[in-house]
Amino acid sequence: MFPPEKREYELVYYGKEREEDIIANTMAVPLQPISTFGRNGDENAWHNMLIFGDNLQALKTLLEYKKAGKLTNADGTPGARLIYIDPPFSTKQDFHGTQDQKAYQDRIAGANFIEFLRKRLVFLRELLATDGTIYVHLDYRKGHYIKAILDEIFGEQNFVNEVVWQRSAAHNDPYQFGRIHDVIYVYGLSSQRKFSRQYIPYDEKQLARFKYDDGDGRFYLLDNMAAPAHGRATPMRFGKKVLDPPRNMMWRFSQENINKHLEEGRIVFNKNGVPKFKRYLGDMQGALLQDIWTDCIMHMSSKVANYPTEKPEKLLARIITTSSNPGDLVLDAFAGSGTTLAVAEKLRRRWIGIDCGKLAIYTIQKRMLNLKTEIGSKGKPLAPKPFTLYNAGLYDFTQLRQLPWSDWRFFALQLFGCIDKPHKIGGIELDGTRQGYDVLVFNHVANPNKRIDDETIREIHSHIGKRIGRKFFIIAPRGVFDFQQDYIDLDNVRFYALRIPYSIINELHHRDFTALQQPNDENAVNETVDAVGFDFIQPPQVQWTVSAKKRKGQMFTEACLKIKKFESRARLRGKDTRGGLETLSMLMIDLDYDGKVFDLDYVFYATQLQADDWQAWFPVEKVGKKVMAVFIDIYGNEAREIIPTEQFGIERKRTKPKKRTARK
Repeated sequence: MFPPEKREYELVYYGKEREEDIIANTMAVPLQPISTFGRNGDENAWHNMLIFGDNLQALKTLLEYKKAGKLTNADGTPGARLIYIDPPFSTKQDFHGTQDQKAYQDRIAGANFIEFLRKRLVFLRELLATDGTIYVHLDYRKGHYIKAILDEIFGEQNFVNEVVWQRSAAHNDPYQFGRIHDVIYVYGLSSQRKFSRQYIPYDEKQLARFKYDDGDGRFYLLDNMAAPAHGRATPMRFGKKVLDPPRNMMWRFSQENINKHLEEGRIVFNKNGVPKFKRYLGDMQGALLQDIWTDCIMHMSSKVANYPTEKPEKLLARIITTSSNPGDLVLDAFAGSGTTLAVAEKLRRRWIGIDCGKLAIYTIQKRMLNLKTEIGSKGKPLAPKPFTLYNAGLYDFTQLRQLPWSDWRFFALQLFGCIDKPHKIGGIELDGTRQGYDVLVFNHVANPNKRIDDETIREIHSHIGKRIGRKFFIIAPRGVFDFQQDYIDLDNVRFYALRIPYSIINELHHRDFTALQQPNDENAVNETVDAVGFDFIQPPQVQWTVSAKKRKGQMFTEACLKIKKFESRARLRGKDTRGGLETLSMLMIDLDYDGKVFDLDYVFYATQLQADDWQAWFPVEKVGKKVMAVFIDIYGNEAREIIPTEQFGIERKRTKPKKRTARK
């Protein structure tokens, strides 16, 4: 799994962990399905996956899926055939655009970012199919460091290309050359990787070479029939002539093909008697694509999701077509605005997208439900294949208790980083191991009225106390335990109570756990997040009012939502915390909620709302029968409110409701 430790050189920095420690110390997080969009009639068929959560933990879970044979391409081969990532790599970049644009602006801190990305690259290597390819999209700020890291992780021998992508037109910078390109590093796991050559249209200079015409309107060029060679070359017969190739050259055509092309009139002789081959412009695919891409610049008019760092669909279509086939699995661990997923869907690939931002998740959901058939968001509407939205590391405990026992057991083991390994000691069925010690998951489904008290622990100890190690773990819902302490010592054994939904007991782990922080202004939308544990959904408490009125200094009436009170709750570093309006991240609005799918229309960041006395304004004429407001705190928890139009004091009839795909 891990390359040799000894290398000629490597990038060294503070906090760099061993690869095996990264794999071992990262907790897998069970994926809790939230919504399924579309149906295919077969519950066992593949569903594309959109995952909200820390991608490091989600990648560990996906690695478990791969090992279990649940992560395959259409041909059955395990792992992702193609991985593309566009991690947050800029530093407080200034983007030009309107206030409505959902700006990605990145914050990076030297070695922290390098190790942040390195950890994920270790898992991505393990998730890649043996003939797969990974594309890592960066710029001048950190690209040179990450190139060294990629050489370490994938091996220099597996480096394929450094693609230079021109992302914008020329800049008029007064003190430097215009910075108008990004780099995309391409690596594989072997020389057997999938690669389909790509072609681009000829430029004027190339077209000028097709200058000959036999009078039928078909232009052609005269191409050499010989190629460089070593050693003695074989002469070939051209009609009545037998010709040797030029010195140090060989004929590129077999005798059979030479005879065929002579009959077709495709071979002519120049004035020196040298044979030339007619290549017709109409038969050519175009110029072979090289590693400098200047033909898919990102223009504001071509944006689909209104993210300033959104990449053009044409760019992703080129990458996906080059390194995968229809039915192959495409993975993007920094899904952002969802371009990779949208293009994968259009090109009939399977896909998995991960992001830690609620705004990104809702933006992707909206995008996938409003696809067009052609690249560049053109053509007829395209209904996506079924996909499921999952929470990773953020769970609704009321739903978890309703899970079937097998799913609950899996969740409990993964929650506390246990190895799923059923075994029996002294007649007691155990579920796995943790840190090398035995684990019992309490079956509250089979024993709904049973409690775990001191006597229960003593009974277990009497049966197996002498046959287990120094530690024994019992996982159960918090309310099942009748004692308050975190462990009970009996003889030389410490029996730990791992309570759900308590965060991990700090004594058992190297570090504390925290929730996925959400941004409260545009400048922090794409800030890197490196979570290390679980959190549980605790919806914030919100008081609000709505009305239809004129803003100060404005002529027209607008719909207004005013937040009167906001209170969030979260469990951070083992402690329950509360906060007020300062913990509000953003407000999202669907102006015409259909009762099934939240279709994002507007997003208001906390900084915007605070500047306007915690008010959000939107056009009255766009308000449908029902409005859904989603209030999100900085921990990722959300409260949803459905607001009938009448509450605004307006009457509105929509003649064309938004078209959406119902969820399962």
